[in-house]
Order: sequence, then structure tokens, then C-alpha cells
Amino acid sequence: MLLKNKVAVVYGAGGDIGAAVARAFAREGAKVFLSGRTLRKVEAVAADIIRLGGAAEAAQVDALDEQAVDKYVGAVAEKAGAIDISFNATSIAKAVPKSPLLELSAADFALPITTYTLANFLTARSAARRMVARRSGVILMITGTPGRMGFVNVGGTAPGYAAVVALTRTLSAELGPQGVRVVCLMPNAIPETATIRESFGRYAKAAGVTPAEFQARFESMTHLRRLTTLEEFASMAVFMASDQASAMTGTVINLTAGGVVD
Repeated sequence: MLLKNKVAVVYGAGGDIGAAVARAFAREGAKVFLSGRTLRKVEAVAADIIRLGGAAEAAQVDALDEQAVDKYVGAVAEKAGAIDISFNATSIAKAVPKSPLLELSAADFALPITTYTLANFLTARSAARRMVARRSGVILMITGTPGRMGFVNVGGTAPGYAAVVALTRTLSAELGPQGVRVVCLMPNAIPETATIRESFGRYAKAAGVTPAEFQARFESMTHLRRLTTLEEFASMAVFMASDQASAMTGTVINLTAGGVVD
């Protein structure tokens, strides 16, 4: 087991990516503390992990609430004795209008940038304060291809993704000498997630094609002619959180199936 006896905190655990990673962490031996804004969704994931023999606890935490995050992380650290892994799977605000930049208000443009960056900062900072005391720990974040490629009608989402990459590198530079690694994972669109199904449906309608046809177009732009799967993403999250990736920090892990070429 790659994560045996590790303690992992997962934010956004009620979503598709957060749930998949939480289950993968638990399968590899970690005790997982799951949180999200909708408690029933997080509890369902925790119950599933426990049913399969894993160790999990659920809590309702808003990753944008500074005091709530600090209180939650403190409680986990006190109960578990340490925090080895912190993974933020919270999403960029979905209420942001999907419009051309010239039609966006300043507030709508700034919302995904400020919320996504702030949520990752707050959760990373709180975990890091406990990790540096033990000179050990891994902080994982997610970015997206819009932060690296030019897409239309994504508003402030692309700058938000790019900001999280910059945050990853800055935190790594500051925390690396104290034994803490910081890594960002970049998948391509994952069709198994509700967010991507909604996005593909919206873009397909605008293009006058079916969602399946739009997905096929998207897949054709990758070297592997397919998109990232949840299993692939979760497996890489496990590896990056494990000691086998102990020399990797301050980097973006490219899981785009060749959609983005480094």
C-alpha cells in the first residue's frame, strides 16, 4: 500500500474528482478526512469507503471560510496526530457567466480567479502550518487546460487555473526547505464528471452538434485521441502523494493525454 498509515484531508470530496481520489487514497491505506459544502454528498462517499474496509470521516467545510478551514484542520491534526496529505478538489465557481471577455463585468471576471485561488491558498496554508512542524507533507492542487491553452467563452476561469499553478510554485519554493512538497495535477476534460458533461453539452449546443460529437472533436485534438479518466487521475494523485514521488515538487503533472504538450 502506497499510503499506509498516512492521514489525508480531501476538500470537495462530494464531487466526482474528490470522491475518486478519496477512494483511491483509502484503498492505498490512508485514513481520509473528507469535507465539502454539501454534507450528505460527503457522507455518502465516506460511507462507501467504510463499507469497503477503509477509514473515513465526513465533515461540512466551506474551503473559502478561513476560520472554518483552520478549525477543521486543527481538529483533524489533533485527532489523527498529523496531516500527511492535503488535496483540494474544490471547483471554480459554476455561477460565472460563460460569455466572451468583452461582455463580462469586472466582478464576473474576477470571481473564479479570486475564489479558486483563495480556496487553494487557505487549505494549503492551514495544512502546511502543521506539516512544517514535522518537516513532512504533500499538498496537491488541480489546474485545468484553459490555463495553458486558448479557449473561448471561459471568462476568468483560465486566469484562475493559471494562478493556482503560480501558487503551487511559490508554495513549493517556500515549503520545500522545510520538507513539504507541493504539486499541481492537470487533467484534460474528464467526461465522467458532471462538470464536463455540462460543459460539453453547452458547447455542443452552441456548435450545433451533439455532446458525443463535440467530445469526439475534443478527443481528436489529443495525441492519444482520448481524454483523461477518473481512474487515471486518482491513480496519479496517489502516486504523487506517496513517498515514491519524494523528489517531485513545484511542478504540474500533465495528464492531458497529449492535449497539452510540454
